[in-house]
Amino acid sequence: MQKYDVIMIGGGHNGLVAAGYLQRAGLKVVVLEKNDWVGGAATSRELTEGFLYSNCSYVCSLFRPEIMRDLELPRHGLQIISYDGGAVFARNGDYLGTYRDHESHRREFARFSPRDAEAYDRYSRDVTRQCRFIQPLLMRTAPDPFSFRPRDISELVYLARKFGDMGAADMAAMMRFWTMSISDYLDEYFESPVIKASLAISGIIGTALGPKSPGTAYVLLHHYMGEVDGSVGAWGYARGGMGAVTKALAASFQSVGGTILTGSEVDKVITRNGRAIGVALANGDEVHADRVVSNADVKRTFLKLVDEKDLPDRFVHRVRHFKMRGSSGKLNIALDSLPEFPALPKDSRCLRGDMHFTDDLERMERGYDDWKAGRWSADPFIDMMIPTTLDPTMAPPGKHFMSCFVQYCPPQVEGRDWTDADRDAFAETVVSQISDYSPGFRDRIRHMEVRTPRELEAEVGLTEGNIFQGELTFDQLLFNRPVPGYAQYRSPIDGLYICGSSTHPGGGVMGAPGRNAAAEILRDAKMKPAQMREAHDVL
Repeated sequence: MQKYDVIMIGGGHNGLVAAGYLQRAGLKVVVLEKNDWVGGAATSRELTEGFLYSNCSYVCSLFRPEIMRDLELPRHGLQIISYDGGAVFARNGDYLGTYRDHESHRREFARFSPRDAEAYDRYSRDVTRQCRFIQPLLMRTAPDPFSFRPRDISELVYLARKFGDMGAADMAAMMRFWTMSISDYLDEYFESPVIKASLAISGIIGTALGPKSPGTAYVLLHHYMGEVDGSVGAWGYARGGMGAVTKALAASFQSVGGTILTGSEVDKVITRNGRAIGVALANGDEVHADRVVSNADVKRTFLKLVDEKDLPDRFVHRVRHFKMRGSSGKLNIALDSLPEFPALPKDSRCLRGDMHFTDDLERMERGYDDWKAGRWSADPFIDMMIPTTLDPTMAPPGKHFMSCFVQYCPPQVEGRDWTDADRDAFAETVVSQISDYSPGFRDRIRHMEVRTPRELEAEVGLTEGNIFQGELTFDQLLFNRPVPGYAQYRSPIDGLYICGSSTHPGGGVMGAPGRNAAAEILRDAKMKPAQMREAHDVL
């Protein structure tokens, strides 16, 4: 039986990031993936001839540039194409264009409200200030505030200094920001309903909260930290779909000797005398290693892959009460031709970015009300994109791929499991809304993949379909993510680690949880984390 230094459970992006760093540091790593492909929620698959879908995640920007450099992802084929347009379609036939260029964005705001155009500079400055505080924390392990270990104390001192450098007024503003609703926060700057709806979008995506729920201002910040080619706040498409990210990660890992075994579903983590020594696969085989790392979410890891008798009761209790509450669905649509949106000028660059149909916060809040009642939104918020306007590799010539991310979509329908009929009715709700703004849209559809939380959990392993492996609420951040006392990627079982988005700093195709977990594993192995960058020079 072959033995490894590290077993990685799951080939999602965080698992591949951690595996890549550990392999480059000189450890012998194997990635075990249940599907016949790697990628987790960051995959590209051809489900109808000639069309490549980004099946789950669909845009790239949160992925940390430091990781791209360390793992040499551009050398392994990763290319990010930034987009600079977008639109919110209004019910009166008008639209609000959104642009990467600050002045273009500001002039468009002035069409709806000169006052809001003036406020936009102040808003951008204040949100950027929040980003500058939180960004350095993304690639640092959250300290345990109740520990007296030197590293925890030094991290707490680091945080205290960052707070101290802000001044009393800025410190108070930051605490308000982290706990406010995105609706209340935007009310302090803007008056136009469509402008507020446009900016509130990032506050509710992937979150079982409405725009008036406290804490959604921070969720906006989590998305606002996107970066493409050094431009903070920028978003882009991965050429070849989001699977190009994990394809490059897998190639980088294998280029330094890493092993990937697909079709290898892990059934249980094997423990002996309180320590993880390997895993048992669903087919009965066993794989042994000195350390086991789970890229699965915290509930799947500790409530399904580990025997509860090996865990403290208090820890199990906290894991059970870690909030998942999936709220999203996804439609991937193959189109015969580019849809027409009469509200937009011909050849508008807005077609190349994200487009939405929710033009005020009240509509968004009513959609959330449907979710609370256990129904998908009758008037959903749709984050719609057509990546093939910039990346023609994803469809045959003249054809197009459309991605539709949908809020709100509950894990269960009025307390029962989803059925195929429910899934089809959900899809019809989405298609109907698009058709209201794009005549002839239905006739362009060649094929459609529909994913509710049921499919996201069954196919990708996301408990309740939560795309962040746990909500990004204030009580589930930093040293509380996923469980107080275990926010440093370790677990109560020696040799068992967790590296997915259930850990700090959270979800999105960011890679930071995987990178941070690798650093802690190397510390435990008495290897300096700096070796992660240097290892490819010595292998």
